[in-house]
Amino acid sequence: MLKQSFSLLHASRVKLDRKWNYRNVISPYYRLYFIDEGEGVVSGAGHELKLEAGFMYLVPSFTLCSLYCEEYLSQFFIQFFEESPDGASLFQHHRAPMKVQASPADSALFQRMLAINPGRGISGSDDPRAYEKSVYYRQCQELNNHQSTAAFLETQGIILQLLSRFLDAVDQYQPAERIPLKVLEAMRYIQLHLDQPVTIAQLAGRANLHPDYFSRRFLEHTGERPLAYLHTKRIERAQYLIASTELPYAQIAAETGFDNLPHFSRVFKKITGFTPGQYRKQDFR
Repeated sequence: MLKQSFSLLHASRVKLDRKWNYRNVISPYYRLYFIDEGEGVVSGAGHELKLEAGFMYLVPSFTLCSLYCEEYLSQFFIQFFEESPDGASLFQHHRAPMKVQASPADSALFQRMLAINPGRGISGSDDPRAYEKSVYYRQCQELNNHQSTAAFLETQGIILQLLSRFLDAVDQYQPAERIPLKVLEAMRYIQLHLDQPVTIAQLAGRANLHPDYFSRRFLEHTGERPLAYLHTKRIERAQYLIASTELPYAQIAAETGFDNLPHFSRVFKKITGFTPGQYRKQDFR
């Protein structure tokens, strides 16, 4: 059932003040917080969550959010990439910040994560513009490559345990009706062929449905037309490549299925609000 694996970026405990005030942050990785003192705010997807002691918070990858502390906030945090062979995400249908009450076991897991992954803080900065650079991603990956097998497996296990606490919370946002198999197969096909030409007629033909009927069914069960869904997934992949590599934009456009750079840039800005160049600079404030 589980195809995902996780690549650790940062894990640490920090004490923050009103300087921690960043708007419209969007990252290709997960942010997981446990608050042990103070208060703050995380907002996104049209709602606001109060950061308070004794609770955990999850911001899934590719989720636009704002972060704010009015006076004082102490938090444990873990940041990590999610990877899967078919490109599917555990939270692909719920890109919004989430909150659950933490148990003593959850607190112990955060502390254990820091113990087995020492020195994984954010180089003295809490500004996303300072640490969301490809050089930091490469440095983090190099540290992961030098983990012992035991530490790697335990890190994966801790992330899975903490993520599982949010899956019940996600269920309440999901429709009671299951997505039909033909729509799921189309979604899976899109994920596996982001770098190739994909048309509505092609997807409908694979489902043995008329294109108009297929498009309506896809919209009904995903909230997006097939072309919009395809563009969203291509741009999510592009965000990952821009943030974690130094590939030129033309190559990223080609690897995410766009015929030319201007088209890629237009779609990228429409979905993210940033040009590819602005996104690479991480100028989010």
